[in-house]
Amino acid sequence: MQAVVLAGGQGSRLRPYTDDRPKPMVEIPGTGTPIIGHQLSWLAEEGVTDVVVSCGHLAEVLQKWLDTAALPVSVTTVVESEPLGRGGGLKYAATHLPHPDQPWYATNGDIWTRFSLRDMADFHTERDAIATVALARPRLPWGAVKTDGFGHITDFIEAPPSTFEINAGVYVFSPEFAGLLPDRGDHERTTFPRLAREQRLAGFTIPQGSYWRAIDTAKDLTEAAKELAASGR
Repeated sequence: MQAVVLAGGQGSRLRPYTDDRPKPMVEIPGTGTPIIGHQLSWLAEEGVTDVVVSCGHLAEVLQKWLDTAALPVSVTTVVESEPLGRGGGLKYAATHLPHPDQPWYATNGDIWTRFSLRDMADFHTERDAIATVALARPRLPWGAVKTDGFGHITDFIEAPPSTFEINAGVYVFSPEFAGLLPDRGDHERTTFPRLAREQRLAGFTIPQGSYWRAIDTAKDLTEAAKELAASGR
């Protein structure tokens, strides 16, 4: 299996951690490993052998680490010579996959998760989808309240799970998906809506109890370290 990791984000909300490194190179406290290191380990555990890493902001820092680290997968890096947008960048990275006639995974470079990609790939195949999006139900960063019909508060709930599923930043794509991507622009505004209308876009809910977190802020780093320590992983 093969995958693309989109690792070009600037990570402005993670400053000062991202002043001298791209977002995927920020280390999870207590692990000594950057986010992308955890991603590559997970992909390898799920049977992925070849990964294309799409670099952007401070690409040389990421490339240097990839060149010197002991990696569990074969990695190719690509850098856009000019901004192509999310869809265009994904299409450009896909042209460097070693097996263009085979399905492929993709993941955003700021996601730390553990669930079965094999189950997601089976789900994708069973639904005859061209693209499948992993869906998560993250916990809200605020406390919530319940009220009755008379406006009385009946309960306080600390950091409840969202009532909505969100795009978890992990995907399975059929080979023909790359040809549907724009050369420039955002595929979530063009390709995904088109596939949704054609009922060729599937949503795979990450199983309850599986770990998922987007690393967007310094608080996310702290919470990820706490969750790691509590899990004993």
